[in-house]
Amino acid sequence: FRTFTEVLGWCGKAVDSLADRLLWREFRDDNFDLNTIYCMNNADVLFDSAVLSALISSCCFVYISQAENGFPRLQVIDGGSVSKITDIKHATLEAVRNPIGTQALSKLVHEGDKVALIVSDITRTWSRTKDYLPAVVEELNNSGIPDADIFVIIATGTHRDNDDEEKRLILGDALFARLQVFDHDAYGSEANVFLGTTSRGTPVYIDKRAVEADKVILTGGITTHLFAGFGGGRKSVMPGLAGVETIKHNHLLALTDEVGGGVNQETYLTKIEGNRVSEDMCEVCAFLNPCFLVNSIMDAEGDFVRIVAGHWYDAWYAGTQEVMKLQGVEAKAKADVVIGSSGGYPMDINLYQGMKSYAPAQMAMQPNGIFIALLDCPDIYEPPSFFDCFRFNDELSMEKELRAGFTIPFYIAFYMYCMSKQFTVIMVTRPENFDAVRRTGQIPAATLAEAWTLAQKKLMAQGKAETYTVNIMPYGVNTVPMFK
Repeated sequence: FRTFTEVLGWCGKAVDSLADRLLWREFRDDNFDLNTIYCMNNADVLFDSAVLSALISSCCFVYISQAENGFPRLQVIDGGSVSKITDIKHATLEAVRNPIGTQALSKLVHEGDKVALIVSDITRTWSRTKDYLPAVVEELNNSGIPDADIFVIIATGTHRDNDDEEKRLILGDALFARLQVFDHDAYGSEANVFLGTTSRGTPVYIDKRAVEADKVILTGGITTHLFAGFGGGRKSVMPGLAGVETIKHNHLLALTDEVGGGVNQETYLTKIEGNRVSEDMCEVCAFLNPCFLVNSIMDAEGDFVRIVAGHWYDAWYAGTQEVMKLQGVEAKAKADVVIGSSGGYPMDINLYQGMKSYAPAQMAMQPNGIFIALLDCPDIYEPPSFFDCFRFNDELSMEKELRAGFTIPFYIAFYMYCMSKQFTVIMVTRPENFDAVRRTGQIPAATLAEAWTLAQKKLMAQGKAETYTVNIMPYGVNTVPMFK
C-alpha cells in the first residue's frame, strides 16, 4: 500500500513481532531483590506479556503477591485493566449515593412506595445486571422499601417472554427467589396505558405496571447502537416497556420520510443530538419519567469499567461519554479505502455478528469509498431472521417490506444492502460463502490480495491510483473513529 492515512487500533501481529525483538536485562537500583523474584516467575513469558501490555495500553503494571507455596508471585496488569471495577457492590453503592443530576437514591424513595425495577432481557446479559442489582435492592431495603414493595419488569420490547431459567440468569438466584418478576407484553392492549403523543407523532403506550408504580428505576448497560446512537438509558422504556405501535412508529424514524429514500443519514452510531430516533425515545421516556437510573459500562472483555447512576437522562448521557473514552479512537481523516475486521471469532461467526464492524468502517470512509471486510463466517446463513431478508432483487422492494414489518434484524440487513450500493464492499471469506455474499450486494474474495486487486481497479477508475489513502481497523466492532 502506497499511502496509509492511519491504523485505527493495533495490529496484533505487528505488536507480537515488536515484542519478540525486545529483551529484558534487569531491574536497575534493585533494592527489593526483584531480579531474583522475576527469574523465579517464568521470566520469558512474563516479560512477553508485560511488553505486549505496555505496547497496547501505553503502560503496564507488574503486581507482586504471595503464592500458595509462600513464594512471591508476579502478575501482569495491563493499562486498560487498571480502570476495571473489582468491587462491584462498592462501585454500585458509590454511584447510587453520589448520583449524577439528582439526589441520592435513598432520598428519592419513601416508606410505602411501590418500586418497579426495570431490567434488560436475556439478549442483554452482557450488561451483567445480576452482579450490581443486589446492591441497588439493598439500598432500597435500607431506605425503608421491603422486598414485598419491589417488583421487577423485564423490558422485552417486542421480544418473547423469558423462561424461569433465563430470569435466574438475568437476576441471579437470590433476587429471582425474593422478588416478583414480570415480562413486559408489547402486544396486549390491556397491558399498556396510553400516555400521549410525542412531537414526532409517536403514540406513547407504556407498560401498565410501570405507570402505576410509585417509583421506577431503570437498569441496563450502555454501548453504541446502530441507529439510536447509544443503547441503555431511555431504551429501557422505549422499546423496553413500550407497546408495539409505539415501537414501530419510533423505529421507522430510522428510515427517511419518503419511501425510496432508504436509511436516514442522521440516525447512526454514536449520534445523539439531531438523531430523531434517540430524541423520540427520550420523549417517550419522559412521559414515564423514571425517578432513577443505574447503568453499567463494560469493556471488550465483558468486565465492568464504570457504573453510572442518577437522573435517567443526565446519568445515561454521562455514560455515553465514558463509552466514547473506551471505544473512541482519534483518527486523522476519512480514507478512500478501509480494511477492517470484526476481531475474529466469535465476532465473525456469522454475517449478523460480523457486520457490526461495518458502521464504524463507514464512519472512517470517504464517500464512494471502498470497504474490504475480512470475515470468516462459518455460519453465514444464521440467524434466518436476518439472512432471509436478502431475498429481494432491488432496494425499493426491500425497503417497502421493511416499512411494513420493521424488525431489528431486517433493518440491519437493509442497512448492509444500502451500504453495498453506496460504497464498494468487498468481503474476504471462505469460497463456500460466495453465493451468500453476492445476495447481500457485496463482492466476494478469497484472499486479501485478491480483494486488494479489485480495490486497485476501482481506485484507478476513480483516478486515485497514486493518491489513495487507507484506514485499517483490525477490531472494528470495538472501535469508533473520531475526527478532529
